[in-house]
Amino acid sequence: MFPDAGAGNGYHHQHQTEGSSSAALADSKLRSTRTRRRRRRRSGGGGGGASLDRIEESGRFINFAAGGYGQDRHQQDEEKPPPPCTEFDMAYFHSYAHLGIHEEMIKDRVRTDTYRAAIMQHQSAIAGKVVVDVGCGTGILSIFCAQAGAERVYAVDASDIAVQAREVVKANNLSDRVIVLHGRVEDVEIDEEVDVIISEWMGYMLLYESMLGSVITARDRWLKPGGLILPSHATLYMTPITNTDRYAASVDFWRDVYGIDMSAMVPLAKQCAFEEPCIETITGENVLTWPHVVKHVDCYTVTAEELESVTTRYSFKSMMRAPLHGFAFWFDVEFSGPLPSSNNNYTAPSFVETSSNQMAVGGQKKKRTSPADSLMLSTAPEDPPTHWQQTMIYFYEPIELEQDQLISGSLTLSQSKENRRFMNIHLEYATGGRSFVKESVMR
Repeated sequence: MFPDAGAGNGYHHQHQTEGSSSAALADSKLRSTRTRRRRRRRSGGGGGGASLDRIEESGRFINFAAGGYGQDRHQQDEEKPPPPCTEFDMAYFHSYAHLGIHEEMIKDRVRTDTYRAAIMQHQSAIAGKVVVDVGCGTGILSIFCAQAGAERVYAVDASDIAVQAREVVKANNLSDRVIVLHGRVEDVEIDEEVDVIISEWMGYMLLYESMLGSVITARDRWLKPGGLILPSHATLYMTPITNTDRYAASVDFWRDVYGIDMSAMVPLAKQCAFEEPCIETITGENVLTWPHVVKHVDCYTVTAEELESVTTRYSFKSMMRAPLHGFAFWFDVEFSGPLPSSNNNYTAPSFVETSSNQMAVGGQKKKRTSPADSLMLSTAPEDPPTHWQQTMIYFYEPIELEQDQLISGSLTLSQSKENRRFMNIHLEYATGGRSFVKESVMR
């Protein structure tokens, strides 16, 4: 995190505004080509994928609540050409040509093993069927699908890693069944409908990098009615947290450095450490209360317009007396088939307290609240760590909380107008009779 030295501290009374600086804007392009904590999520055509301008082409997307996916798909595709590939897109795709990013993702055993288990769990829906892998990267998920008996797999990626993916497929004697397409989902041609879409599209805070738009594009172009999407559902959560050690390491350190009073550095230290969201691993001990669902996504019905801006209101009651340092965000995804009338009937997992005072979903970890069990990949603090970790939004000044004290407010996540792969975060929070606003950009 490299903050703009000219920006305000982002921690101010409600209804004040934080001025943006030219330095922040100039720095943003540089940030777009950096590896963010060694992980930049791909977009569109996967590892490549849908240009974010795609979201403005709302006419090409189907109103699923009105009709269900697949209706008038080809007619709508003829109405508008695919969106142009921007400079941001090109830089983004180029970043995914680096092997280190893919190595990190593949070495995440929680992630990779869960995807392989999901493929095998749905083997009856994959064997003998046609699959498209959105953002195939090295091709590992495509190969898993071929091993599960898929008749044909289209592995789509806009990054140059597709060149290596084709060689990996060839080395495993699967070139007759796994077809690597080097290009964006909007641009490549598949001359048949597909039975299954698989994609590892999730970014930090679930929606960062907007790759879900690429899955929507693939769904609307090729997926048969009643087809399978893996993962099928996703849920983003938030909760207030305390993290005294983190605050001490980043801020209090400067108050006494080898016996020298460097407290003059504290304001800059706070800005450098906490201006932007932080990707870190916390534990259940940092969590002050049960999480709030920010957004639930049904991949069978979600529209691109729905993802442009997400707003939620929340209210928490602290379970303990502790300093409030900010909020943590994490997500889980489920691997299940479409549910009847899923727009109305799906219920996001509810949280209950276990005997060990840890969070559990629906009373049994990694199970759906619906009668049919579903495999789940979780990035929650109490679950095994993943390369996604958790996303932290820290305050510049902690707030001392009493047990049962209320924290309420609202959160808006919106795609940046500068680059829709970025995410603007507007957080309002109030407690103890004071109200504040924290604004930041996830680049």
